Amino acid sequence: MPQDVGSGRSRRGRPVELGGALVTLVEPHRGHEVAYNRWYERDHFYAGCMIGAWTISGARFVCTHDLKALRYPAGSPVCPDPSAGSYLALYWVLAGKFGEWITWGTEQVKWLISEDRMFPHRDHVHTLMYRFRTEYQGRPDGVPVELALDHRSPYVVMVVGQPGPGVELDAVDAWFRSRPIGAEVVAELTPVPMHAGAPSDVPRDEATDRFCQLWFVDDDIVEVWDEHFAGLGADFAAADLGQLVFVSPFRATVPGTDTWTDQLWV
Repeated sequence: MPQDVGSGRSRRGRPVELGGALVTLVEPHRGHEVAYNRWYERDHFYAGCMIGAWTISGARFVCTHDLKALRYPAGSPVCPDPSAGSYLALYWVLAGKFGEWITWGTEQVKWLISEDRMFPHRDHVHTLMYRFRTEYQGRPDGVPVELALDHRSPYVVMVVGQPGPGVELDAVDAWFRSRPIGAEVVAELTPVPMHAGAPSDVPRDEATDRFCQLWFVDDDIVEVWDEHFAGLGADFAAADLGQLVFVSPFRATVPGTDTWTDQLWV
């Protein structure tokens, strides 16, 4: 059995614990957005991830053109083209089984390719496995991170940060916890190097010292953006902790519909 990666076994004493996540940010080719959405939610969401053992939950989000206007910084190394990265899919994996799941997922995608069940008219913008590190709660006794995807928040904000030289993640955590958390729960993740057998169309991201945060927001994102997110990057840099290299809101998709597919771009 493969060695587990960042399992988080029993570290919080919960009967079901989050061990890691697949975070995949994808851009459908223009003119193929409806076909992509239907392929992904009716086939790949399940065949590529959800049917795998040890998958806790999954959810999809979309960044329409009005939300893309809120993204920063310009020229992000995560998403250099701010009009791209329209669809975000998230999958939670059980602690203690993360490494096993990565191996399964790699082989499953190879099988789907051999069965001609992959969609060619799309580009991976940022697709990476992440270890779960910690959670930030927006309120006492709030939503546990394990339930974040099933809670069905209408919005998620993806934040990718680059700590400065010599800055430990404990200091990053302390800074974020000292501020009001404008979300029900925040999952903080750290990247896992790309599996050697990963499909060739997935870009290799070698920046393994970054962190990724997923902020699950129940309030209207436009109403809370200025208060909690618009100045987050500047405040983080001013604290001499490093830089936030990608901050972007997304809204939940409506499964079984093509809602939002006509609002991806201006």
